[in-house]
Amino acid sequence: MARFHEYQVVGRKLPSEQEPQPKLYRMRVFAPNVVVAKSRFWYYLKKLRKVKKANGEIVSINEILEKRPTLIKNFGIWIRYDSRSGTHNMYKEYRGLSRVEAVETCYQDLAARHRARFSSVQIIRVAEVKAADVRRQYIKQLLDPKLAFPLPHRVKRQAKAHRAVFIAQRPTTFY
Repeated sequence: MARFHEYQVVGRKLPSEQEPQPKLYRMRVFAPNVVVAKSRFWYYLKKLRKVKKANGEIVSINEILEKRPTLIKNFGIWIRYDSRSGTHNMYKEYRGLSRVEAVETCYQDLAARHRARFSSVQIIRVAEVKAADVRRQYIKQLLDPKLAFPLPHRVKRQAKAHRAVFIAQRPTTFY
């Protein structure tokens, strides 16, 4: 089960006499649940436009699911995060089965490498990147079609009926 989900949140300013049909604002937000998604929506909207939860409403919220969840893809993620010394912009690349999985890996990576908490990370954009357009070397090395992960030094397990507790020689681990 994924820790995060991708939600599309659509909201607007409350209708008034000056503005009977206010503009709709749509955002794709990564959050663990609907409540946090709404909260992040209002957080970003307050920063981008003069709309806050007190004088606005959410029109719709729905979860976005991956189109091809069995195909591995490369994702580019544009991030803005607050560290102890200031605000930084970043571009990172990840491989995963879905956008949600790539974002989850990104949050884990930022927590490990930069000690960035969920609340201090703002995901600006997530895009699928073609293999030819990959920039980072740590992702390029995984694109080799002849890439293999051999399993050297394996110990064959015998059937329980033929297994001995103590054996006189070491196991043969080469094939």
